[in-house]
Amino acid sequence: MKALGLFLSSLLFTFSLSAQKLHLMDDAMIQAFDTELSGESAKRNLEFLSRLHRMRGSEDYKEATDFIMEQITAYGLEGIEMIRIPADGKAFYGTQRSRPAWNVDFAELWELEKTNNQWIRKDRIANWEAIPLTLAQDSESGTATALLADIGRGTSEADYAGIDVKGKLVLTSSQPGAVAPLAVKKYGAVGIVSYAPNQVTAWWKEDENLIRWGHLETFTDIKTFAFMVSLKQARTFQQRLAQGEEIMLDAKVEARKEAGYYDILTAVIKGSDPELSKEEIVFTCHLDHPRPGANDNASGCVAIMEAARAMSKMIREGQIPRPKRTIRFVWSPEIEGTTALLNYRPEMQKSTIANIHMDMVGGNPNTKAIFHVSRSPKSLPNIINSIGEAFGAYVNEVSYQYATGARPEHPIVSEEGGKEELNATLGQFHMGSDFQVFSEGSFKIPSIYLHDWPDRYIHTNYDVPGNIDPTKLKRSAFIGAGSAYTIANLTSDHTDTVFELLKEASLKRTSAMLERLPMLDNEEDRENVKYHHWQYEMGVITDMDRYGLTSKTLQKQALTFLKDMVRIWGAGKAYNGSTARVYNRASSPKGPMSVFGYNYFNDKYGAEKAGKIKVFSYSGIWGSGGAYAYEILNLVDGSRSITDIRNAVSAEFGPIPTDYVKEYLQALASIGVIE
Repeated sequence: MKALGLFLSSLLFTFSLSAQKLHLMDDAMIQAFDTELSGESAKRNLEFLSRLHRMRGSEDYKEATDFIMEQITAYGLEGIEMIRIPADGKAFYGTQRSRPAWNVDFAELWELEKTNNQWIRKDRIANWEAIPLTLAQDSESGTATALLADIGRGTSEADYAGIDVKGKLVLTSSQPGAVAPLAVKKYGAVGIVSYAPNQVTAWWKEDENLIRWGHLETFTDIKTFAFMVSLKQARTFQQRLAQGEEIMLDAKVEARKEAGYYDILTAVIKGSDPELSKEEIVFTCHLDHPRPGANDNASGCVAIMEAARAMSKMIREGQIPRPKRTIRFVWSPEIEGTTALLNYRPEMQKSTIANIHMDMVGGNPNTKAIFHVSRSPKSLPNIINSIGEAFGAYVNEVSYQYATGARPEHPIVSEEGGKEELNATLGQFHMGSDFQVFSEGSFKIPSIYLHDWPDRYIHTNYDVPGNIDPTKLKRSAFIGAGSAYTIANLTSDHTDTVFELLKEASLKRTSAMLERLPMLDNEEDRENVKYHHWQYEMGVITDMDRYGLTSKTLQKQALTFLKDMVRIWGAGKAYNGSTARVYNRASSPKGPMSVFGYNYFNDKYGAEKAGKIKVFSYSGIWGSGGAYAYEILNLVDGSRSITDIRNAVSAEFGPIPTDYVKEYLQALASIGVIE
C-alpha cells in the first residue's frame, strides 16, 4: 500500500506542475477577465445593499431588487425580468408552502425602573430602527409591560419547574420558535427575549456583544413576538435575576404578515449558437437577509453582478466571443424562492444544465472565514465540479505566489483589497443554500457552490461591509465567471482538454478515498467505499456525453484509465443485503423535504412522529442526519433497492444501519413523496 501511495503521489505531483497554467482558458482570456473584474465595483454595490433590511416581501427587499435592476440594465444585460410569484401562506410550489410577506413598522424593548411607585423608562434594550436584528423574524404585533423570567433553554417541561411565567416575558437561550409552544401557549408568557446563538462556531461566545438572528414560526397559531439580545445583555439580566432583583420590561411591536410575492429578478447573456443557446448556465444567490447582511449574502449578490457586468462589457468590446450557451443570473429569496421558481417556471429547470451558486464569498481575515469551492452530492456525478475546482486551484496557486512575493502574470488582486492567499478548500460537499434545490433528486442539476464557512459574524449585526475584502469578491467573481464561460462554450473541440482535467480530478478524488479507508472499522465497509467511488468516477466520465464531449477513442481511453485505477487499488464490493424493495420518486411534489421556514416532511408526516425518525439524529463519520436524509431521497430512482441506497450514502457520509434508511423511506412513501 505504501508503494501504491507513492505512485499516486507522483502522478498528482506531475499534474500539479501545471497548476498555474489554466488549460481551460488561454492567457489572453485570463488577462481579459483579470483586468476587467473589479472588486471595488462589487463592494460599492455591496455597501448599498447592506443598508437594506431585505426580508421577503418587504419594502427594503423591493428597493434592493430595484437597485440591482438599474445596475444590470446599465451593464447591458438582456432579458431582464422581475418574476412575481404569489405568496399568501396557502399556495404550494413543490415542497415549499409559500410564506406571506413580513413587514415591520415599529419595535422597541425598554427596561423600566421604579420611581415614586411608578415604572418609568430607563434603558432601551432593543430598537428595530437602529438594529432590525433585535426583532425575531415573523414576530406579531403586540404590547406588554411585564417582569422578566429566566427559563434557560425553555424547550422542555423541566425548564419551567418552580417558575411562574404567566403574564411575563421569558429569557431563553433557545430560538424563539422552539420556546413559544411551552412558554407562550401552555404557560402564558406574553413574549420572548432570546440570546440564541443561531450559528454555532468556535468563536460564537468570544464576542458577547453580537446580536444574532432569531426566528418565530411562520405557520403557527401562536401569536407572539420575540426580541433578540446580545450574550452580554443576557448575562447581565441573569446575574441580576439570580440576586433576586426584579426586572420590568416594556415591549411594543407593530408587525404584520400579509399576502405578498416572491420577487425574483433575472437577466441573461444570450448564447450565440442557435441550438446550444437553449441551454443555460444559471448563476444564483440569495438576496434576502436582515440588515446589514454584508457577507451573508450581499457578497454573493454583488459577485454575480460583477461577473455579469464584466462578461457583458468584454463581449460588447470584442475582448471575448459571446458564449455559445446562455448564461442566466438570478437574485431571489433563499431556498424558498428557488424552490418556488423551479416549480413555477418548469421550463427553467429543463433548460438549466449547470448552476453556480454564491452564498458568502467576501469575508476578510477578520471573519475567520474559510472559502470553499464545493461540489454537488455524490448522487449527481458531473464534470462541472471539476471545472469549478480547476479555477479554484488556479486562484489558490497564483494568490499563494503573489502573497509570497512572487509576481504571477495574473494575480487577481484588487487595488483596495487584501493580498492574502485565497487557500480555498476544494471538492467538499456542504449543505446549506440554494444549490441544494438545483441538485435535489427532483431536478438533478449539478452545482458549483462558492461559500465562506465558518464566518464568526454570520447572522449577526457585525456582518458589515468593513469585513468584506474587494480582492475576495474579485476572486469569487473570477472563479464563477470563468467556470460559467467555460461550461457555456463546451463542444467536442474541448474533449481532450476536459478529459485530461477529469483524469487529474479523478486521481485527487481517489487519493481522498484511499485516505478514508483506514477510518473504517471493517473490510466490508472499506470495500463498499471503493465500489461506490468507481461508480461515481464512471458517472463523471459518462456526464461528458451531456456536452458532446465523447468519441469512440475517448470512450476507450476513459475505460482504460478507470480499469488501470481499479486494477491498482481494487474494485471493491457493495454490501450484500436482503432489503430489496425499490422505490420511485413521485412526479410531485418537487423539491427538498426541508425548505425555508417550512418543513414539508414534518407537516405531512407529523412533527412528533418525524422527530422519532432515526436518520435525522444520526451522525456518521463524514456527515450528519440532514445530509443523509437529503441524499437518501436523491438516490430514489426506480432502480436502486433500499440496500443499494444504504450502501451509497454509507460510502459518502459513513456507515449507517439499513433499518434507519428503510424507516425513512417508508415514512416518505406514507406521505406520497415516493412510491
